Amino acid sequence: MDFNDSLEEAAFRAEARTWLAAHAPAHELPVGAKMPDTEEADRGRAWMRELYAGGWSGLTFPKALGGRGLSGIEAVIFAEEEGKYHLPKGPFTSIGTGMALPVIAKHGNDEQRARFIEATLKGDITWCQLFSEPAAGSDLAGLRTKAVRADDGSGDWIVNGQKVWSSWAHLTDWGILVVRTDPTVPKHKGLTFFVVDMKTLGIETRPIRQISGASEFNETFLTDVRIPDANRLGAEGEGWACCMTVLMSERLGSGAHRSGIEPLLDFAAATPDGHGGTMLDDRSIRQQFAEALAEEQGERFFQARLRTMVSKGENPGALAGMVKLAYASRYQKTNGLALELRGLAGIAPEAGDTATGNVQYDYIYSTVMRIAGGADEVLRNQIAERVLGMPGEVRMDKDVPFEKLKG
Repeated sequence: MDFNDSLEEAAFRAEARTWLAAHAPAHELPVGAKMPDTEEADRGRAWMRELYAGGWSGLTFPKALGGRGLSGIEAVIFAEEEGKYHLPKGPFTSIGTGMALPVIAKHGNDEQRARFIEATLKGDITWCQLFSEPAAGSDLAGLRTKAVRADDGSGDWIVNGQKVWSSWAHLTDWGILVVRTDPTVPKHKGLTFFVVDMKTLGIETRPIRQISGASEFNETFLTDVRIPDANRLGAEGEGWACCMTVLMSERLGSGAHRSGIEPLLDFAAATPDGHGGTMLDDRSIRQQFAEALAEEQGERFFQARLRTMVSKGENPGALAGMVKLAYASRYQKTNGLALELRGLAGIAPEAGDTATGNVQYDYIYSTVMRIAGGADEVLRNQIAERVLGMPGEVRMDKDVPFEKLKG
């Protein structure tokens, strides 16, 4: 596989760089700035509108749905160039473009695709993910939020339950929701997938204060929430297949386009070593950088391989988990290295040292990535069993109806 740009790809990259140079700087977030989440959300919407207006949003979606009908490789090239700017592209925007739209595109009907895809690309609709629960995180199929048909003949569903770790749920417009609709079958088979308006009566979000000081995660309570059957994606009982589409997209996109080494090199070059030079002059530091860079490049090339599979209509399956597993480990390791470079300042930076403050935040947040989108241990099990063909763990609940499982 050739990882260098073809002539056509090089021309596309140059076009993307030119457009981004003209439009991205006005939307970049100030380095070290702390802002209300409402302002960050507004900035995210503004950047999505800019992308859409410039023809750079939803590159792989058909033109009829607001995209450009381009290949996956071109989308990767643009994302690589976009990743060079510090833009408002966190979960507030990426859950919509990277999770909601892939599952709607694959499992939704024509009416749902027409309703949600272009509006999301424009920034008119933002999304949250309503998957994890207090007792169903790594074992998502053990979720207990349930939906039953309304008894008034409308065909609507009545949902009751609780979700947790719902990023930006307090500010987003819609949610992708998986619930249990049939407890009489094994846990993976009785799930159904919906999209839900977050302003629906009976939905309550409670922000969770995190160790970083931010509150982007939420508890979400659903009490007698009525959802029209028209908001169901896929058939009743096909919720697990929809979840796998979402999780594959999330894992395949983990750390895809922003280098963790380039800013680290700049950070080391700006950190004195106490002997008249910088930390970049230290041989052991350069060795660690070289190892981290090799890991990053290997992951980038492997990711390109999997994206090529997707562009050909193939399903990477558990291979996508390898991308997320590698990225989460590397992200934590490189941020830890950055703190070590700062010495005591890494523990107690001086006032105004926003660079170190940002690294501290990233290091704290890096622990999240070892769990979000699939815990390390779960991904290792999947890779061992489905990629390497090793014997599976004994699962006593595999063929047991969910209602007969002990809580």
